[in-house]
Amino acid sequence: MKLNWGTGIVIAIIAFMSFIMYFVISMSTGENYNHDLVTEKYYQKELEFQENIDATKNAKDLKENIIVKRVPEGLRIYFPTEFNPTDIKGKVFLYRPSNKQLDFEIPISISNTYLLVPEKRLLGGRWNITVSWNYKNKTYLYQKELIY
Repeated sequence: MKLNWGTGIVIAIIAFMSFIMYFVISMSTGENYNHDLVTEKYYQKELEFQENIDATKNAKDLKENIIVKRVPEGLRIYFPTEFNPTDIKGKVFLYRPSNKQLDFEIPISISNTYLLVPEKRLLGGRWNITVSWNYKNKTYLYQKELIY
């Protein structure tokens, strides 16, 4: 059987389209390729973005900002000494980029000027820490990447 050049082009296009379709289907259904969003409520977080910008600016305007130190008991988060510790309300969120099952949140309830995150909750590696707190109806936000 003899093929002309038009039939060859059609066969080449069909073969190429078949390869692309196989590649797309295998990538979208494969268990090896996990396509999770960074957060579950992505669009809701986007609407809160301006509030976060204002809270971050409030934190940067402080004379003394939050200090995060690693100690043998875990991770200590020191709040500004000018604040009364019992009036500080908020939360500490630790986000692990490599495994969302390790993410956790701790409410801020302190009597000293620091909050201790226990070592048993933290595995070695990269963490993103977000401390959002409220003091006398003014919001503050502190974010940092750290290696534990």
